[in-house]
Amino acid sequence: GYPGITLVMLAENLFPPIPSELVMPFAGFLVGRGEMNLFLAIAAGTLGSVLGAIVLYYIGMLAGEPLVRPFFRNYGRFFLLSEQDLDKALNAFTTHGEIIVLGGRVIPIIRSLISLPAGMNRMPLGRFLLFTTIGSTIWTSLLTIGGVILGANWEFVIEIVDQYQKLVLAVLAIAVIVFVVQRLRGLRKPMLPQSE
Repeated sequence: GYPGITLVMLAENLFPPIPSELVMPFAGFLVGRGEMNLFLAIAAGTLGSVLGAIVLYYIGMLAGEPLVRPFFRNYGRFFLLSEQDLDKALNAFTTHGEIIVLGGRVIPIIRSLISLPAGMNRMPLGRFLLFTTIGSTIWTSLLTIGGVILGANWEFVIEIVDQYQKLVLAVLAIAVIVFVVQRLRGLRKPMLPQSE
């Protein structure tokens, strides 16, 4: 029922291997059969997502900076990262935090993790909740309505989301490659002899 949807969606935020793209389309299938109410199913899924996001927000707030900054300071160079990179990321969150949270909530993989930097950056809780709720509502609505439309073929939503996730991973991989290449070029420049 609805409490089950809320609990599973909460768990999905805390333990990403539990996929929301399995839970909400099936709820949509049940809506199509008249066994559930569309708005209550979406509300239950959104509530679970938001509750899970709040837990991660506070983990980011309480444990993030004391753990992450020393890691960047001591081991960042092995990943071509520095404390300045961490500061830039946190500053980007200060400037564009609302858009980052809203967009992040509809991107697989990132959707669960986006709460951690929000907490680290001490994003005001009210703003975090507003944009997390909007993004989570969009995500759960798309999955649930997809399940309603596809009916008995609701599992096809999983294939669609899987393709979307592969695209996201490909974009992230390209971004990482570009970052590494730029960093390696930056490290080599000081070593080159200067022409007179």
